[in-house]
Amino acid sequence: MTTEAHTESTEATAPTGVTLTDVAAVKVKALIEQEGRDDLRLRIAVQPGGCSGLRYQLFFDERSLDGDVVSDFDGVEVVVDRMSSPYLAGATIDFADRIDAQGFTIDNPNAQNSCACGDSFH
Repeated sequence: MTTEAHTESTEATAPTGVTLTDVAAVKVKALIEQEGRDDLRLRIAVQPGGCSGLRYQLFFDERSLDGDVVSDFDGVEVVVDRMSSPYLAGATIDFADRIDAQGFTIDNPNAQNSCACGDSFH
């Protein structure tokens, strides 16, 4: 008989295969609080477009779609639809707040190619 050890960390890889860093989780919480709603979750999707065929979409969503994979990061729910999930396995979402960059960033090991527009991958 074997048992699995589970660690509680907001930066642990979740069932979606997506990791939300602590910094990003705090920012998402703050943005949801500004909206004044408690039914919103961060949805991450891969959509057709961009110069190499795919691009990311991050948005707040209250919907539950068939096949969604939901992960909780310190009270922030991250949702990935079943079609996007394979493209996002192992991706890390962070939030940058520097003079040269501000906003959410996605580090995706599945992104093999880059292009000038900076938001696409194969």
